[in-house]
Amino acid sequence: MLNLARDLFPHPSSEFSIDGHTLRYIDTAAEAKFADSKVEKQSDQPTFVCVHGNPTWSFYYRRIIERYGNQQRVIAVDHIGCGRSEKPSADAFPYTMAAHRDNLIRLVDELDLQNVILIAHDWGGAIGLSAMHARRERLAGIGLLNTAAFPPPYMPQRIAVCRMPVLGTPAVRGLNLFARAAVTMAMSRTKMKPEVAAGLLAPYDNWQNRVAIDRFVRDIPLDDSHPTMKTLRQLESDLPDLASLPISLIWGMKDWCFRPECLRRFEAVWPNAEVTELATTGHYVIEDSPEETLQAIDSLLSRVKERIGAE
Repeated sequence: MLNLARDLFPHPSSEFSIDGHTLRYIDTAAEAKFADSKVEKQSDQPTFVCVHGNPTWSFYYRRIIERYGNQQRVIAVDHIGCGRSEKPSADAFPYTMAAHRDNLIRLVDELDLQNVILIAHDWGGAIGLSAMHARRERLAGIGLLNTAAFPPPYMPQRIAVCRMPVLGTPAVRGLNLFARAAVTMAMSRTKMKPEVAAGLLAPYDNWQNRVAIDRFVRDIPLDDSHPTMKTLRQLESDLPDLASLPISLIWGMKDWCFRPECLRRFEAVWPNAEVTELATTGHYVIEDSPEETLQAIDSLLSRVKERIGAE
C-alpha cells in the first residue's frame, strides 16, 4: 500500500502501543540512515513534533524531516486510523479530538520529549495544542499552518456535503472523494505533482482504511450537544497560557477551509506571534509554498534556540 510513497518518504516508522492499537511515527533520532548525523536526544535541544490533520499523514511533513532531521530531532506522528498507524473500526476506537489528543500526550510522555516545537496543520492544530497545553512544561515553541483551536466559526459547504446523512460516508469511504478532492482543492499557488498526490493518498486505499477520514469530518462540532464542542471551547480558553512562547503563524490566504479570519483569531490572542501571510497559497501550505514555509520555521527555530540557550 505505502510503496507508492517510498521514493519520496523513505523514513522507517517507530511503533507505540496504545490500548491495544499500534500508533506509528517518524523519529529521526531512531533512523539508522542518520548514523553520521548530529541529532541528539539531549533535553536542552529543541525537538520538532509534527502533527497532521485530515486527510494527510506524516508524509505531509517530509520537507521538515529532510531540512532539520540531521540536526534536530523530528517526530512526525500518524494518528490512529491514519498513515502507517493501525486503522481500527469506529467501534474499536472513538476517533474524537480528545482521543487523538490523549494519544499524543502519551507519546510525548513515553519519549520524554523536552523543549518541543509543535508544528501543526488542520486538525493537528487542535490536537497538538491541546496535548501540549497539558504538557506545557515541555513546550518551547509553536508553528501553525492553517488550522483552528476554537469552535468552527462556519462550515465550508465542501465539507458539509461529506457529512450528509446516507450519502456522506459512502462518498468519503467508498469513493474517497474527500481525500481525492484535497490533492487539488487544497492547492492554489501550484499544482501538486502526481507522485506527491499518490503519496498523500497511499494509506487511504480502501473502505476500511478511510475510517479516520470519515470520523474526522463527523467530529467537527456544530452545536453544544456534540462532545468535541466542549473540548474545543476548553482549548480556546487555554490559548492565552501559551502567548509568551515563540509562535509562528504561517498562513495560506487562499485557503477556503481555514480562511484568514481563523488567522485573525490567533493573532488576537497571541499578539506577539510572528505572522507569515502567503497571499496565493492554499490549504496544503507546505506543499503549495515550501520554501516560504521552511524559512518561517527557520526563524521560529532560531527564536526557540535563543530562548532556551541551546545554540
